Amino acid sequence: MSILKLRPSCKDYIWGGSRLKDEYGIEYDGEVLAEAWELSCHPDGPSYIVNGRYAGKTLQQYTQEEGKDVLGTHCRRFRDFPILTKFIDAKDNLSIQVHPDNRYALKNEGQYGKTEMWYVMDAGKDAFLYYGFKKEISREEFARRIQEDSLLEALNAVPVQKGDVLFIESGTIHAIGKNILIAEIQQNSNITYRVYDYGRIGKDGKKRDLHIEKALAVTNRIPIVRDNSSYPHVADCDYFTVDKLNLDGKVMQKLTGKVSEESFASILILDGEGTISNQGETLDYKKGDSFFLSAGSGKYTMKGTCDALNTTIRAKAAQVRIGIDIGGTDTRIGLVDVHQKIIASQTIKTNAARPAKEVIREIGKTVLALLEKQKIAMEQCVGAGIGVPGTVDRKRGIVRYSNNIRWEDVDIVKEMEAYLPIPIYIANDADCAALGETIAGAGRDYQDVIMLTLGTGVGGGIVLDGSIYEGKGIGGSELGHMVIVEDGEQCTYGRKGCLEAYVSATALIRDARRAVGKELTPEEIFSMAKEDRELKEVTDSYIKRLGTGIVNIVNIFRPQLVLLGGEISAQGEVLTEPLTESLAQSCFGKKKSKIPEIRVASLGNEAGMIGAAAVEGRNAAHSTASG
Repeated sequence: MSILKLRPSCKDYIWGGSRLKDEYGIEYDGEVLAEAWELSCHPDGPSYIVNGRYAGKTLQQYTQEEGKDVLGTHCRRFRDFPILTKFIDAKDNLSIQVHPDNRYALKNEGQYGKTEMWYVMDAGKDAFLYYGFKKEISREEFARRIQEDSLLEALNAVPVQKGDVLFIESGTIHAIGKNILIAEIQQNSNITYRVYDYGRIGKDGKKRDLHIEKALAVTNRIPIVRDNSSYPHVADCDYFTVDKLNLDGKVMQKLTGKVSEESFASILILDGEGTISNQGETLDYKKGDSFFLSAGSGKYTMKGTCDALNTTIRAKAAQVRIGIDIGGTDTRIGLVDVHQKIIASQTIKTNAARPAKEVIREIGKTVLALLEKQKIAMEQCVGAGIGVPGTVDRKRGIVRYSNNIRWEDVDIVKEMEAYLPIPIYIANDADCAALGETIAGAGRDYQDVIMLTLGTGVGGGIVLDGSIYEGKGIGGSELGHMVIVEDGEQCTYGRKGCLEAYVSATALIRDARRAVGKELTPEEIFSMAKEDRELKEVTDSYIKRLGTGIVNIVNIFRPQLVLLGGEISAQGEVLTEPLTESLAQSCFGKKKSKIPEIRVASLGNEAGMIGAAAVEGRNAAHSTASG
């Protein structure tokens, strides 16, 4: 079943009338019906399914049980269900109000801000609404006019008639005037800051609350210029695209449309009656009805007469993703464009001795500051990925254990949501580096890539078919902890003989110290090995052990490419040539099998950021929809 007929939640606000009951057939027992929330997954007023096996359940329950694929690929960038659709009957004037943007609303209210559009379904004689200011005013004048009760004098009163459309971006002061019926499509939010309310008394016998300080903080005080930039659509923005459907029953008696895999369709019937058909199912429609067609439901047909609004979600323009690579010493933050290029980046000290919440808070604030510096709106960001050293539970967004940053059971996704109102994904940092190199670095011509990062420890990342591979459990791949020498050197996590205990930079420095009695850097060790027999034995043993580990990995995964990263990879051909020969001699099938190439990673510190940003859409878990 792909056509869902919806029953709205109803609101009896004091300024409402009864036309939605009397003329639009919306079932409601009360006398005043101000708003009918026709398409809603918002907890303040969900819409309910009328037909089929989900009858009686909310639309939110349907999307949770069927999965987010019913919303379409263009909706993956939203943390929650993206829109809310209403009928509004303003018998009296609504309050003068303003809505915050996403950043302010998430920080102060815990939900999205609100951009919306109005389609005027009917309007009385001399009807008007308020839309921005007549002229630019200062914050001080704005506050003074509120205090002196002279705000209405500064507002732009716009006469309206049936068929008019207004786009109300967040931050625009506005109000619907009396004797107007409106269809509203908006972001999925219920945040409104009242500035002026005509001194009205609420149901509790008190004047309704005003939100002056918040309104002062978010209001755009420059006049709004109406334009037709959405043409040929009724309205078009990153949150929704609205098109008009029309059948006059004479010249146009039937129309067809198609619902692709990219977006669901919401059809709101403003007038008329007839039938809507899809996938062998036919339902009657009449004035006031609302239908939801799931993404991928294909061709639909409407017959009869109708005026209707069809709402879909398009691809975001100029998408930006945020990549965060958390390390024991430094945390790197990058803004990544659609071509996997870093637009801007910033590095901060992790200072892991602090509580995790403090580290996350600093990262979140740094991201926001970087976006602001680059003049990139939050609305342009479609997701954030975080690479974390250690064991991560990607499905739940939790860092289970990280020795490097001293974290245990840290719900990083939930904490980061306080700063970033977008889908957030996590993965192991080595996996992120491997993915970054695969899509934008030395492995960009391959789909199956293994990467070993040879640093303080040995990180391992596996990319198969272009996506991070980590099995069904948590923790990801720990290639550095395969045993290559039984009862060998002690590894950092307690086991003996691990690859990490022999081919990390730490292990190389240890073995050189044992051989020549002094502390040397990996670069010095390889350089001096050209003349020093004892150090030559150390580096030969190092390469042999590394070759053993790589042969084991290749025998299991059969990748197209093996990449070496970390500080030791700077040795280049000193490593890759003998390792390639080792693969040819020791891999199962030897030269008769397809021996993968061995290369040095090319992105350096950028790999983790690019890979983290790309985790979205590649089967990583992320923040879940909450409606």
